[in-house]
Order: sequence, then structure tokens, then C-alpha cells
Amino acid sequence: MAGRKQRQWVKPQAQPNSEINVTPLVDVVLVLLIIFMVVTPLLEKDIVVRVPDTEVEQDPTPPDPDDQQLVVQLDKDGGYSINTEKIPPADYVNRLKRMLAAKKADDKVVFFMADDATNYGRLITALDGAKAAGAKVLGMATELPQNAVIQGTSVDTPTPPEP
Repeated sequence: MAGRKQRQWVKPQAQPNSEINVTPLVDVVLVLLIIFMVVTPLLEKDIVVRVPDTEVEQDPTPPDPDDQQLVVQLDKDGGYSINTEKIPPADYVNRLKRMLAAKKADDKVVFFMADDATNYGRLITALDGAKAAGAKVLGMATELPQNAVIQGTSVDTPTPPEP
């Protein structure tokens, strides 16, 4: 049995280490940091942009509101008002048609003001009714004109406090 090899087992001297080796990680991070520090200034390039000149309007203020403009108000209960005059919903289109018939073709503009709690479907119905009555331009208003008076309220101009 001279040709037979005998196996030898070597026992490790210590337990295997399961902790991560941080030294190669630090080397890689430092190399990446240097690369980013070198490349970042090269990325900042100026882009030439031609901006058009601004045009100055001759009259930047809007014209004063016309006393004869039509403002349709919708309240949260579904009621209609034309120029602060309450009208029944069934008579809305006919009344608006008569008011628009008295105007020139270019002046057939109707503004709408709807309460925040108004049903959206009723607003669309009012817009469709104005188109059916012959309105050429429809607009939305967010505030009442200064000369408008809501029915049922009195016109009180506040007096300045006395010194």
C-alpha cells in the first residue's frame, strides 16, 4: 500500500469572519467622489436663449363696465336674476331673448355669476339658454359691477368714521 495517498484535514485556527470589509468600500466611494468633483464643473454650460421683446399696450386698463350689460346671476336654490331682477326659470330664455333683441349684433354679450353652491348642471342650462336666446359671447364674472344693486338690499354708502 505504498501507492495509496492519505487525506489530511486541516482545522481552521479561528471562526469565519462574517463582517463586511470596509476598506475596499471606502476606496470605491473616494474614487467616485473624485470623478463627480471633476465632472460637475463641466456640466454647467450656459445656454443662450433669445427672449422676445415685450409689447407695451397703449391702454392697459379695461374699459368701464357698461350700464346696459347683461349679468345673469344664479343662486344656490336654482333661481335666475338678470341684472339683479329675479325672474322665474321658465321665463328666463324669453326675457333674455327680448333683452338681446334690443342690442346690436356686436353687443350681445352675457356675463354669468354663479353662487359657489350652485348646481353645475343649472349653470350649463343657463349658458345653453343664453346661446338659444341669441347671445354671441358668454363670459364668467366673479364680482358684481360696482353699480349693481341686489334686490332686497338697500344701497348704503358707508360713512367714514369721525376723528
